[in-house]
Amino acid sequence: MTTTTVRSDVSRLLSAVPTGLLIGDGWTEAADGGSFEVVDPATGRTLTEVASATVADGIAAVEAAAAALPRWRATAPRHRAEILRRAGELMTERQEDLARLIVVENGKALPDARSEAAYAAEFFRWYAEEAVRADGSLQLAPSGTNRIMVSREPIGVSLLITPWNFPAAMATRKIGPALAAGCTTILKPASDTPLTALAIGALLLEAGVPAGAVNVLPSRRSGELARELLADHRVRKLSFTGSTEVGRVLLGEAARTIVSCSMELGGNAPFLVLADANVDEAVAGAMVAKMRNGGEACTAANRFYVHERVADEFSAKLAARMSALRMGAGLDDEVQLGPLVNAAARDKVDALVTGAIDAGAEALVGGTVPEREGYFYPPTVLARVPADAAILDEEIFGPVAPVVFCDSVSDMVVQANDTEYGLVSYVYTSDLAAGLRVADALESGMVGLNRPLVSDPAAPFGGVKQSGLGREGGHDGLLEFMESKYIAVQW
Repeated sequence: MTTTTVRSDVSRLLSAVPTGLLIGDGWTEAADGGSFEVVDPATGRTLTEVASATVADGIAAVEAAAAALPRWRATAPRHRAEILRRAGELMTERQEDLARLIVVENGKALPDARSEAAYAAEFFRWYAEEAVRADGSLQLAPSGTNRIMVSREPIGVSLLITPWNFPAAMATRKIGPALAAGCTTILKPASDTPLTALAIGALLLEAGVPAGAVNVLPSRRSGELARELLADHRVRKLSFTGSTEVGRVLLGEAARTIVSCSMELGGNAPFLVLADANVDEAVAGAMVAKMRNGGEACTAANRFYVHERVADEFSAKLAARMSALRMGAGLDDEVQLGPLVNAAARDKVDALVTGAIDAGAEALVGGTVPEREGYFYPPTVLARVPADAAILDEEIFGPVAPVVFCDSVSDMVVQANDTEYGLVSYVYTSDLAAGLRVADALESGMVGLNRPLVSDPAAPFGGVKQSGLGREGGHDGLLEFMESKYIAVQW
């Protein structure tokens, strides 16, 4: 693709995206007229500007969502389902444009963006089906004196805060179940990637979502805005995906008004390769678990614990696969690794790698920042990483695979669990029974056993320990936006 074609494509994509705030029935500027720049990570140059919501805009969005709530919660589940189904169809029809928009503002490679666009649409499809399945229960009380009837009701106005790494999928994973349950929503997208959220907001209006049911508020005043919205008694739900550090702050704010919270927080995913594993399959799995989205995923394999019998072979083969990846600006179909989202992300990754090398790790490939424009970092494999290296304690969020050589399965499990996080773990072995025993011993909400992907709209996604509260996806995700009401009935 020539430079001229790329620029033309970007201009076309940007021209189709609203740059205001979606509040109630239409698009508006920020109350103070403020805006902020959206930057292309591949070049560091400004793409466009979008409105930056103020607290006053946030309150206006709450008012719109609260006003729309009675009608939307009373809307027949089948009708809500049909709107979500239509939204999923529109996203599928426009998947290529959505993928390219994600590339432009997020930096991920086009194949990754296409996968995300398809994955994002699937949440609308899944929750279109779940909207009619908010089942309750009826039973005879143990005493025999009455019936216990339990129904499900929408929890109410929901504040949804999404990260930059999956700007489409994280939005639909929250909006889908909230609307299916009968809740109205206020979406606060990450300020690095607001364009995808704005495009989805426009698409939902086109699909028939009524005014006020979905509001979209990009803003550079994230902390202040979230604090004030959580203090409003009309907001009854917070669904947040982001860092554990920010999650702790939001939980504190939500505690003031006892807001129900679903928190999908940080990860530090271990990838265990047992001595009997098929090394080629483990390497293939590692390439997906590590390099999906360029490593910028909470589910990305962050630490590799490999049995010493196969560790040298695994490390060498992984380095060979990583070194073959083509790095570049993502709108080129042949690019397999794009830039990191911003300069701070690149610099953090570089500091972690430098620290690991200084501690004794060996860089088999990569390990230095390339001299080029944009926020690029090369695919990197670090072998024989010391067990106490700082890189094993932090979420890398980049294309770096630190490999620790281990002498036993028990040692792997101990090191894997030695973290405050517990989102996902990966295990590769030829012995299914051994793999299941290891999966049981790992302290994480999800385990990929001989499989590098765990995300699925039909499955409950979430972690333990400081990786979060609650679950997204599956039927569990719908129930996060509902309250159980018990009615004692006698007849």
